[in-house]
Amino acid sequence: MIYIGIGSNLGNRFNNIVKAKYFLGQNGINITKSSSYYESLSWPDTNKPKFINIVIQSNSRISPIRLLTIFKSIEKKLGRKNNLRNSPRTCDIDIISYDQKILDNTIIIPHLRMHKRNFVLIPLYEINKNWFHPKTNKSIKKLIFSLPIKDLRSIKQI
Repeated sequence: MIYIGIGSNLGNRFNNIVKAKYFLGQNGINITKSSSYYESLSWPDTNKPKFINIVIQSNSRISPIRLLTIFKSIEKKLGRKNNLRNSPRTCDIDIISYDQKILDNTIIIPHLRMHKRNFVLIPLYEINKNWFHPKTNKSIKKLIFSLPIKDLRSIKQI
């Protein structure tokens, strides 16, 4: 299974995510499960607009490199500019985990900072309570409980 994170903190955030899911389907990325929507503070600058995030599951057989190309194309189609790192954006699509593989060359999988992010872990837990981090072998529950309390309190399902 592939787990993909989708987020937006500019424009109509819900609509941006709905469109991203539609375009993923148009590109052969079958969505088998989708989490609820979660609102969280922008990171690392909490003064920026809040994000809405979801995690989706796919059984696609598309390679990680090809997925990234598709993601960048969809982000651009939805109005994302090549701004500074972590700046507000209409759409952000990331590979969170790919078939429990560990890749560390042209692409890093699992996502490098996913284990520290409430907006990834909590939606991922919603759709797969048995997921384990392939590198650390920690359960999703253990990863969530290792988050700071403020991160657990600052995210809400909407």
